[in-house]
Amino acid sequence: METTNFVLGKNNIKWIILSFVLVLVGFALMLGGSTDFEAFDPNIFSFRRIVLGPGCSFAGFVLMIFAILKKDKKTNQEEK
Repeated sequence: METTNFVLGKNNIKWIILSFVLVLVGFALMLGGSTDFEAFDPNIFSFRRIVLGPGCSFAGFVLMIFAILKKDKKTNQEEK
């Protein structure tokens, strides 16, 4: 049986899964009830929705780029 070499190693996959979870957490932090036309709800402008949620999602996307571009130590040693 042939063994296939994946482009991304186990550590890369772990980092990608972690970053995906971080993006989902960021989106979950931005969720909340909508405003009613009859009454204004100032909670739509809370710190959690405006700063924390988008910051968490952005960190997840940056971590995803890092996870894709990171090279494993094994791969570097095999290429030499």
